[in-house]
Formats: sequence, C-alpha cells, structure tokens
Amino acid sequence: MNSITLRLENVKKLQAKRWENEDHWDTLNDLLVRELEEILLIEPENTSALVNIGAVYSDMGENEKALEYLKMALNLGSKDKNLFINLSIVLVYMGKHQEEYLEYLEEAEDKTEDPLTFKAHFEPQSR
Repeated sequence: MNSITLRLENVKKLQAKRWENEDHWDTLNDLLVRELEEILLIEPENTSALVNIGAVYSDMGENEKALEYLKMALNLGSKDKNLFINLSIVLVYMGKHQEEYLEYLEEAEDKTEDPLTFKAHFEPQSR
C-alpha cells in the first residue's frame, strides 16, 4: 500500500474522531485540511483527497470552497458515490434550486463509495 493511501486512511479515521471530540472540532478540522492539502501538493489530481477536503470545508460551513474542490474531483472524472452526495449536500446548504442537487443524488444511486472518502455531515435545520 502506498503512503498516500495510508495517509488517506488516517484522514478518514481522524475525520470520524471529530464527532467523538467536539471540544476539539476546529483543531481537528485544521489538521484534516492541512493533511489533505499536503496530499494534494504531492498528487494534485487525487480525487479522494479532493472529495474529502470538500467534505471538511462543507462541515466547516465554507460551502463555496467545498464546491470548488468537489467540482475539481468531478471534472477529473471521479465516479465516487460520496462525491455526488457531497455535491448535493453543499448545494442544499447554499440554497440552490432543488433540481440542481437532486440531479447529483440521482447520479449517486448507481455509484460505489470509495473506501478512502467520506460524506459531509448533513443536518439541514442546523444552517
């Protein structure tokens, strides 16, 4: 297994720990962003890292930035189910028209989840 794959696995584990350690939410988000940015410096077209950094930015409420990274993964041809779900989540949070985000949800239905990526948190009443 290569070092980027290991790093992405560690990112996914750290991401899961955010929910157990809400007192350290901001610190963990900063760590995740830094690690994912470092991965993208090495592999700028790593769609797993792009999907994950988009999810983290969405969780931080930075939806414009999240959308930018998610669109990069989409433009690079990612077929990851989490990409399409995250795009839908970000568009909902941005208040986009229902047709825009439903299209991505429909697209996600027949996709497979990349084991190295994760979904953004979705709680529509929270924003």
